[in-house]
Amino acid sequence: MIGLNTAAIYILQTIGSLYLLIIMLRFILQLVRADFYNPLSQFAVKATQPLLKPLRRIVPSLFGLDMSSLLLAILVQMLLMALTLLLAYGTTGNPIQLLIWSLIGVTALFLKIFFYALIISVILSWVAPGSHNPGAELINQICEPFLAPFRRILPNLGGLDISPILAFMALKLIDMLVINNLAAMSAMPEILRLLV
Repeated sequence: MIGLNTAAIYILQTIGSLYLLIIMLRFILQLVRADFYNPLSQFAVKATQPLLKPLRRIVPSLFGLDMSSLLLAILVQMLLMALTLLLAYGTTGNPIQLLIWSLIGVTALFLKIFFYALIISVILSWVAPGSHNPGAELINQICEPFLAPFRRILPNLGGLDISPILAFMALKLIDMLVINNLAAMSAMPEILRLLV
């Protein structure tokens, strides 16, 4: 029976995390004003539209942020965590704690998306600079607003761009000092830390 629960948790976390990633990508793509007509943007829109359409009637955008996508991400994260706890321990836990853990999880995913987008961007700058592939263009559109403040700080190094190194350091420090400490302070169970 324990093996079946473990398998169910694995399947639930994998499928739920993939859908959560698509929701957060939609939020980030609208945040950075990425090309709406990019095929990958269209995929994110079509995959999230059934759940976002009713939420958009209730939750307005705020300061140009797609709050309905953000709310959907938090709700999906809460549901995913509650089901994981139910399968692992037989209880869904306290709703307030679930909300706090979900906020931590969504923030961690937000940072991870930028972290991995930066890795892909750096690799693409070595192997396919100036590529017009839809995926490469989308990665650049995600990374550029995040790298711009670091580029303003750094002096011109004659074509060598080390701003991604500072961005990696900033993201890792936020993850280590903020996300991990918040997860520990909120007594997040170890099984849920896999989602963060």
